[in-house]
Amino acid sequence: MCVGIPKTVDNDLPITDCSPGFGSVAKYLATCIREAAFDLSSMSRTSTKVFALEVMGRHAGWMTAGCALAAEEEGGAPHVLLLPEIAFDEGRFLAKVQQAVERYGHCVIAVSEGIKGPDGEFLSASGSKDAFGHVQLGGVAPVITNLVGAKLGYKCHWAVADYLQRSARHIASETDVQQAYAVGRAAVEFAIAGRNAVMPAIRRLSDSPYRWDIIEAPLSAVANQEKRLPPEFISADGFGITAPARRYLAPLIVGEAYPPFKNGLPDYVRLQNMSAPKKLTREFSV
Repeated sequence: MCVGIPKTVDNDLPITDCSPGFGSVAKYLATCIREAAFDLSSMSRTSTKVFALEVMGRHAGWMTAGCALAAEEEGGAPHVLLLPEIAFDEGRFLAKVQQAVERYGHCVIAVSEGIKGPDGEFLSASGSKDAFGHVQLGGVAPVITNLVGAKLGYKCHWAVADYLQRSARHIASETDVQQAYAVGRAAVEFAIAGRNAVMPAIRRLSDSPYRWDIIEAPLSAVANQEKRLPPEFISADGFGITAPARRYLAPLIVGEAYPPFKNGLPDYVRLQNMSAPKKLTREFSV
């Protein structure tokens, strides 16, 4: 028997409306972008004018798109999104950055680790591979800020969210936490009922108010599939998101679910990670 549970900050699983973990990482990244933009704007007259935040996302730009929630009005950061679904065009990118600096005094960029050039090659490929044979990525933010500095002469700064975006429980989305508990509970119920090769999936019923329920999805329709940003979620110029994308993303970051605090710091439960005794008496083949 196998019952899957959706859980990935990449939000790239099909069928389920979203994956638990994504709402919280989108909330964290949008918060980071907004706060970094405040700092950048305070120094842009005399110092740094361009800031880039590198976020995860090898093939799907959901996390980069989530950064766009920080901008609630025209001119708000981020001014440029670099999504893996859109081939990186150096000339168009530099023109967009220059336009933002001239109009707003500074430019904030959210860039996916997985952006590729017109040749289909990752801009941040390190040359090494992981245990699954995937090209190791990381370091695209300095690549693009070095480009901006060399071509436009702006002083730039960059940061990599890296593991922080996956582990920032202190700023979790209440919606996300509720959904995480719901799919976990549903998975147990499926198992008790003897269901096999299925996964509980979140089904969106409405955007506003945000309503959802849990349905059953066959693992055969989920495994080895990847849900990328649909074209209608990407702005015409490829550097932003559309109104439908914002309607999809906005409810997922709503609400606060703070952990308990102790001595001023989050007080997290620590798992004992004890092995369970083996119960199967014979081997099974797939």
